Amino acid sequence: MISRIDLRGDALPEGPALRDLLPRADFDVAAALEKVRPICEDVHHRGDAALIDFAERFDGVRLESVRVPARALTDALERLDPAVRAALEESVRRARLVHRAQRRETHVTQVVPGGTVTEKWVPVDRVGLYAPGGRSVYPSSVIMNAVPAQEAGVESIALASPPQKEFGGLPHPTILAACALLGVDEVYAAGGATAVAMFAYGTESCPPATMVTGPGNIWVAAAKRYFTGRIGIDAEAGPTEIAILADDTADPVHVASDLISQAEHDPLAAAVLVTDSATLADAVEKELAPQVAASRHVEDRIAPALAGRQSAIVLVDGLEEGLRVVNAYGAEHLEIQTADAAALADRVRNAGAIFVGPWSPVSLGDYAAGSNHVLPTGGCACHSSGLSVQSFLRGIHIVEYTKDALADVAHHVVTLAEAEDLPAHGAAIKVRFAGGERGEYSAGGEYRAGGEQDEHSGWKVPESK
Repeated sequence: MISRIDLRGDALPEGPALRDLLPRADFDVAAALEKVRPICEDVHHRGDAALIDFAERFDGVRLESVRVPARALTDALERLDPAVRAALEESVRRARLVHRAQRRETHVTQVVPGGTVTEKWVPVDRVGLYAPGGRSVYPSSVIMNAVPAQEAGVESIALASPPQKEFGGLPHPTILAACALLGVDEVYAAGGATAVAMFAYGTESCPPATMVTGPGNIWVAAAKRYFTGRIGIDAEAGPTEIAILADDTADPVHVASDLISQAEHDPLAAAVLVTDSATLADAVEKELAPQVAASRHVEDRIAPALAGRQSAIVLVDGLEEGLRVVNAYGAEHLEIQTADAAALADRVRNAGAIFVGPWSPVSLGDYAAGSNHVLPTGGCACHSSGLSVQSFLRGIHIVEYTKDALADVAHHVVTLAEAEDLPAHGAAIKVRFAGGERGEYSAGGEYRAGGEQDEHSGWKVPESK
């Protein structure tokens, strides 16, 4: 049901050599890019008409309009199961607590008397959020995208989700209900690469966005790559993954259940156990069989995910080696189920999110921990973070110097400009202290301004009045 990789006995290699030994799904975004290119450009040239045609081609439904009517959102919320509504409301409440604490304040640094640099944080103007459809419905992804954008202060927020034939071409009603609950009233029935193209280029019904975020399939990832530079993106999300670092204190029932919970997403989902206990490995493998048999999505998702090359039980000599393995793997979700889980968690450098101890499963983070579940995949946790308020903010430096403050550092600026053979940079400083006389460039490109030479730069800054 799941393969084994035995890394015991020999010293673990360093860097990429260790990463190459670990399981990972095949996910060729570059190949998908060539297929989404004409789709994106068709949306560019034909706008809503292209979106309607692609919805018929890919989703089997002919839309009258891409924009979801406001009444459909309110109706979906009114018809939502009260228990589901209560769960969504609690998820939103906890997510707001965590994300509100991530807000950044404007900070002023006085570099010298009369010289300040202020860093202010400005939200992006407009963001397009994506909530996947297909095998499952993800109202939780609506929350995980919308809450940090709202807490960041983004003024214009739109969401796209694939049209569903069984719901008359609208996105899934639970998606619509989540949007209504969050106050996101601009919603579009568009999926995959077409949704990303709609946000990137804009259409008759949808203004262009400056950023697109949210998980999706390989076509969404390829479209994000295609538009990188034109729009901001959160990440090229690949198949979801869990790694569990465990020793012989872990409960094999819990470990098996957590591996299955991630395999339930997709046949390419990765489920990896890293352990120094062969006894635990045997017990987990034995426990997988009955739990998988009792699951709902066995043939189309769980079984192929666990049997795929992306999933494995990795045996190591000890937890020190296990820590090296999980840092090399850089999991989207990392559970630590060991005797001293908190201490090990503190030493993890590469993970999208870390779940510490037996009572912090990934499923909690998916819905109601307060953390965000839009996380880096495919090893990208070694250089990227999960979605947060900071994802939607831009830091802008505001520089303000007085004449005296500029005079104090002017010779250093001129010296560095000349060292880089950029005399006009230095001239922009010199001209301010040339006593009102217009300077000139020599044949060699040197700027000569009025004033006496000094030891620093060959010119003299007059005393400030």
